[in-house]
Amino acid sequence: MAAVAEIPVDANKMDSKPKAESEFSVQKLVDMFTKLNPLAKEFFPSSYSPNHDHRLQGFNQLSPTHFMVNSKPSANENFANNRRRRNSFNQGRRRVSGRSLKAQREDSIRRTVYVSDIDQHVTEERLAALFSSCGQVIDCRICGDPHSVLRFAFVEFADEYGARTALNLGGTVLGYYPVRVLPSKTAILPVNPTFLPRSDDEREMCARTVYCTNIDKKVSQAEVKNFFESACGEVTRLRLLGDHVHSTRIAFVEFAMAESAIVALNCSGMLLGTQPIRVSPSKTPVRPRVTRPASH
Repeated sequence: MAAVAEIPVDANKMDSKPKAESEFSVQKLVDMFTKLNPLAKEFFPSSYSPNHDHRLQGFNQLSPTHFMVNSKPSANENFANNRRRRNSFNQGRRRVSGRSLKAQREDSIRRTVYVSDIDQHVTEERLAALFSSCGQVIDCRICGDPHSVLRFAFVEFADEYGARTALNLGGTVLGYYPVRVLPSKTAILPVNPTFLPRSDDEREMCARTVYCTNIDKKVSQAEVKNFFESACGEVTRLRLLGDHVHSTRIAFVEFAMAESAIVALNCSGMLLGTQPIRVSPSKTPVRPRVTRPASH
């Protein structure tokens, strides 16, 4: 039997070709995958946000050999994201406070009645005394010209039961006319509590003070003072207020005597300048202006 000569075969040479082809194929795949964007919308739905998905945060730290592209957010993106979060928080807080204020206003409206056809001689104290039989009255405002029977008022109670009971007083004669009582469609605008009298002396000042509205903007403070002093009595303090928004101004006029303030109520409807003024009792005293020390 003829002997077969064994030809030594170098194993490295046999494996060199497949290995080279294998290395080429893997490297080619690596190059292909590193060119892909894993955050493209083909990979993720439009609702996905990488900033809010904690499961994929680690992917941003992978190297290109893991087939990912480093997509670390820039400083501008972090600033924009933080600002969006702050804006969302502030908007949510404003929505909550807005809903709270709306609920308070609606509750105040349910506790308020509208009263019309009020006699010109009826005061807020007398009107409040009438409705106090229905429940606790926490505010009473008479509006309109004091010389007209078309004056009206808003009376606010401590609870809704008082407001519902007050509706039964419609037709009650107060002064010379029967009043009409209906559910109110608006709430009473509250007076800033810092303006209300804080002592017996300030309450006495309120009794000597009137609140005047619809004052012609061309009328000076001296002219307002002369008007009331000639018709009512000595004026001890006057505060004339206005702005660039409203077409007329208002004034708080404090007299030396309470009787002069009562007489001033009869000036409602008189012309001061080119406008008929409206005068009503003041709920706030005219406090002296506080002079601030000059800064050095």
